[in-house]
Amino acid sequence: MEWLGHLPHSSSKTLPLLNKEIIACTACPRLVQWREEVAVTKRKAYEDEKYWGKPVPSFGSDKPKLMIIGLAPGAHGANRTGRIFTGDSSGDWLYGSLHRAGLATIPTSVSIKDGQELIDTRIACAVRCAPPDNKPSTEERHTCAPFLTHEFQLASKTTNAYLALGSFAWQATITTLRQLGHEIVTTKFAHGAKVIFKDGDKKITIIGSYHPSQQNTFTGKLTKAMLDKVIKEAAKAAGISK
Repeated sequence: MEWLGHLPHSSSKTLPLLNKEIIACTACPRLVQWREEVAVTKRKAYEDEKYWGKPVPSFGSDKPKLMIIGLAPGAHGANRTGRIFTGDSSGDWLYGSLHRAGLATIPTSVSIKDGQELIDTRIACAVRCAPPDNKPSTEERHTCAPFLTHEFQLASKTTNAYLALGSFAWQATITTLRQLGHEIVTTKFAHGAKVIFKDGDKKITIIGSYHPSQQNTFTGKLTKAMLDKVIKEAAKAAGISK
């Protein structure tokens, strides 16, 4: 079932200002309590670290040709480090693949101070706070949706392709673009699924990929070769050259 976000509530006129709004958000009581609780109790391996414990902003270029969309921050990954897909195995897979495709300057992302930079690429999430059991409620999705809508809107002049990591991100991407007035034919999510639509004279591509979660990578549902192939395809569709 599709979920429909509210109209954008952000007044930010730039992507950096939007990120500041995201970080300051306290709209979902359950998520606020959870993300802050995790930041205090911590995981034993990180007990000496100071957790971020706030909504996680998007990361990458402010003039992206490629937008990558995930589900939500990991409790001990992005919720700890403050950068999306950073500090956990999902991030290891994603940034390694982005580097091999020429979209990231280094092959890892472990800290917001590690010098990592993305090339013509930006990573966002449909939900900006780490949810319990990695499952945001329908209401929480609705509440957070305007951030993605406004982000897509602000980045639309340069964005040529969207890469959705997982079925939730796939549906969020399509729904958000429809909200912005684009006519998109429904396509069922699958690894490598593709939708092409027109934005004026510009051709826009949406590509789906299995999420690089441990559940998918440990079982072999998603391999490095599969992820590399779909990211290189997304880079090509976005018009990014090494």
